[in-house]
Amino acid sequence: MSDPHDGAGPAPVEPVTPEPPNPLRRTLLHQSWLDVAFVHWALAPESVGGLLPRGLRPDVYEGATYVGLIALRMHRVGWFGLPGVPYFGNFPETNVRLYSVDERGRRGVVFRSFEASRLLPVLIANLGFRLPYMWAEMSVRREGDGVEYATRRRWPRAGGSGGAHARLGLRIGERIAQPSGLEDFLTARWGMHSDPYGRTLYLPNAHPRWRLHRAELLHLDENLITAAGLPSPAAPPVSVLFSPGVPVRFGTPA
Repeated sequence: MSDPHDGAGPAPVEPVTPEPPNPLRRTLLHQSWLDVAFVHWALAPESVGGLLPRGLRPDVYEGATYVGLIALRMHRVGWFGLPGVPYFGNFPETNVRLYSVDERGRRGVVFRSFEASRLLPVLIANLGFRLPYMWAEMSVRREGDGVEYATRRRWPRAGGSGGAHARLGLRIGERIAQPSGLEDFLTARWGMHSDPYGRTLYLPNAHPRWRLHRAELLHLDENLITAAGLPSPAAPPVSVLFSPGVPVRFGTPA
């Protein structure tokens, strides 16, 4: 894909689409994201610019950018079309993420931290891909229309002091027939930006359209957002959503 501006400035930002805008040429990694909680707060774009890799700027919706606390179950992670790993490929995950746009106009997410309950995937992600994975004691429990997520970091400890944690509970509501512009902006993300070796990369992904439900936040106790270098939320979240999940494929980095 060439830059239509030919170096004259950033390319136009791609539209938000509820389905992948481009097919994946090759599948590098596949997995499923299950019992997904999306909790989001609005932020001033200037408050996160220094937390993004080089060449990226905050993605904004109606003048604001967002930080997301996303809790889920990873299921059957596998490589190159091989069957998903039954034990090490299944684990809870909680991540803190920001929203980004690169110089070619591609929207993505930047992960400030991942908590995961399996040590081997944490080591592989850290050593092989320089992703900020943390080993944590975690659980996801669903009963009826209620879901409880809990995580407490084991390693590496934030600032050497430990105590990074999150506990949240949701009550799942009605399915959303037509997501709003903001709901698509926060969930329909078709790539991840990272800079594992000082060079910003874009890792595309593809999955079916999200099945989103409204959700009520019953309780929340967390400090993962501040542990990720962001200001502590000063107000309730502006968006709380739930999805039963989707199968996901990741392509090769660009």
